[in-house]
Amino acid sequence: MHKITYKNIHNRFKLNGIHISRQEMFYVAYCFIKEGQPFEQHIGNFLLDWFDEKSYIELSTSGTTGTPKVIRIEKQAMLDSALATGDFFGLEPGDTMLHCLPTNYVAGKMMWVRSFILGLEMKFVEPNSNPLKGIDEKFDFCAMVPLQAKNSLDKLKQKKIKKLIIGGVKVHKALEQQLVKLPMEIYETYGMTETITHIAAKRIGEEAFTVLPNVTVSADERHCLVIKAKNISKKEIVTNDIVKLISDTQFVWKGRIDNVINSGGIKLMPEQIEDKLSTLIPRRYFVFGQPDDTLGEKVVLYVEGEPIVIEETVFSVLDKFEKPKEIIFIPKFKETATGKIMRKESI
Repeated sequence: MHKITYKNIHNRFKLNGIHISRQEMFYVAYCFIKEGQPFEQHIGNFLLDWFDEKSYIELSTSGTTGTPKVIRIEKQAMLDSALATGDFFGLEPGDTMLHCLPTNYVAGKMMWVRSFILGLEMKFVEPNSNPLKGIDEKFDFCAMVPLQAKNSLDKLKQKKIKKLIIGGVKVHKALEQQLVKLPMEIYETYGMTETITHIAAKRIGEEAFTVLPNVTVSADERHCLVIKAKNISKKEIVTNDIVKLISDTQFVWKGRIDNVINSGGIKLMPEQIEDKLSTLIPRRYFVFGQPDDTLGEKVVLYVEGEPIVIEETVFSVLDKFEKPKEIIFIPKFKETATGKIMRKESI
């Protein structure tokens, strides 16, 4: 059997409607770097990296929970990740794909790898917060971050995309309630740079994530997720994500251990409190713990923008211990380059 290798391009791959060989890809890359817009220069740089003689690519982690660092990922592992995605989501050679993510991050790089390896027909657009604006064609597959999906609701109602995956940041309840009504397949994905984007996904509206092929999961003594993905990483990947483990292939995400608030001996998950409030506060916000003489830590609600009145009835959806003891307004949250709110830095 012919072995699939990262050095080859699938003969069904098309870029903006044109068949392009591996050799022609170098010309495309140089054109992007020399004459392209900044987002196209990132594409050009990635293409040269992918087709060079090295067996690995260097990627920067997002820095959500610490200092961003550069890690090396084997190209073969990226290829295996692309094949797992193809299996899980039922992608076939010749399927059409819209690429609207920045290629300087792992999610954007992997969309290219999937199209090379799976033989997809890719159209790419400049990454922005409303990627379907001005798009008339229909596509079989697309990946977005939640903000892009939120801004694309009208177009998605028109069945512009058959299968949509959403990742990068958690999909909040308010958006989920809108997405679940749409006439298409929509999945929320779970992953990180170290796992070469997603290792699990769930249909919008479902609670539990299911892992991709060749991945198993367990939980450590902290109830945090441990990922075993032999095709992606030789070592187990230990995360700081608290989960409820259903089996070695399914889990429910609860929140991050770094954010847990110990208030009067009760452990509270900010992410679960945020979820309950998600349709009730008209701004970006997050919940965080602050030192308190009586409770040890108290729940504080941080809201972005100028102060507004938030009625006490808003918090009736919360348990007694979850209710914020204080509300603080911050003019502008700090965020990572990929749009994740940096809680400590914002405070």
